[in-house]
Amino acid sequence: MGSVRWAFRCSSWTPSRSDWLFAARCIQREEKDRIGRFAFAKDAKAAMAGRLLLRRFVSERMGVPWSEIRLERSPRGKPYLAAPPEVIPGPSPESPSWSFNLSHQGDFAVLAAEPGLQVGVDVMKTVMPGTGSVPEFFSIMTRQFTAYEWSVIQSAGSEHQQLAAFYRHWALKESFIKAIGTGLGFSLQRVEFHLSPEPVTRGRVLRQTKMHLDEEEEEDWIFEESLLDADHHVAVALGPSDEPASTSPPLPPTAFELLSFSELVASASPLTEEDSSYWDGFETKAEAPRRQRDAHTSR
Repeated sequence: MGSVRWAFRCSSWTPSRSDWLFAARCIQREEKDRIGRFAFAKDAKAAMAGRLLLRRFVSERMGVPWSEIRLERSPRGKPYLAAPPEVIPGPSPESPSWSFNLSHQGDFAVLAAEPGLQVGVDVMKTVMPGTGSVPEFFSIMTRQFTAYEWSVIQSAGSEHQQLAAFYRHWALKESFIKAIGTGLGFSLQRVEFHLSPEPVTRGRVLRQTKMHLDEEEEEDWIFEESLLDADHHVAVALGPSDEPASTSPPLPPTAFELLSFSELVASASPLTEEDSSYWDGFETKAEAPRRQRDAHTSR
């Protein structure tokens, strides 16, 4: 058993009719229906990729046949595997149970999984605020970070560098929140990150960043940081599990592996019949941005 770090670039995926309909057949019906209700094609693609990443992981790494995978969501939205005990062997010191988590934002969907540890993952794209200036954006978000964190963010350099530092801190906080399964009731001010002195670069995974919880450094938590590209920062939180089998140290850091669509569905098998109308709905959403651009250009 080893760490799993997978990424899929949703923005460059332009599914054909056969690809989209096949993907829809390979996820649970309620998942398909939920994705079909998204207003924008980019959100539908990200959600579809996320469900396929989860099912690929459960099938290939946990050994559950694709047709027997049943994914549910906790009350706080965290995905988990619901299956009869005979399908999934119980944890043992030799084979600790898996924890997995998913995130999609910007151009990517990512999955992180780890045996015997709590895991949370978050990916964030560094983008300029949609409206207003960077200082105005920061003022709205004041309560999300401590005074120390704001000092680090606002001393990062140019406005773009400050935004990169902002989203780096945000991904770290979200990865921890997702690992412990806590929702909106958790105050982000309780968590303070002290960043690695080394810069985050592509092709390298950093583990030097430290977390302080309620002003005390947390020795048992590890945070992995890396870049998927120049604009996408990803953070993975690894924490102790309640299981006795989780006392072994975490495995060496693993870089995210970028998957193609064919790799994403390599072990997939259809669960439902083909629904041609599902493509019609997606195609309409995918064409909407192009029609808007054409209308704007013709003015």
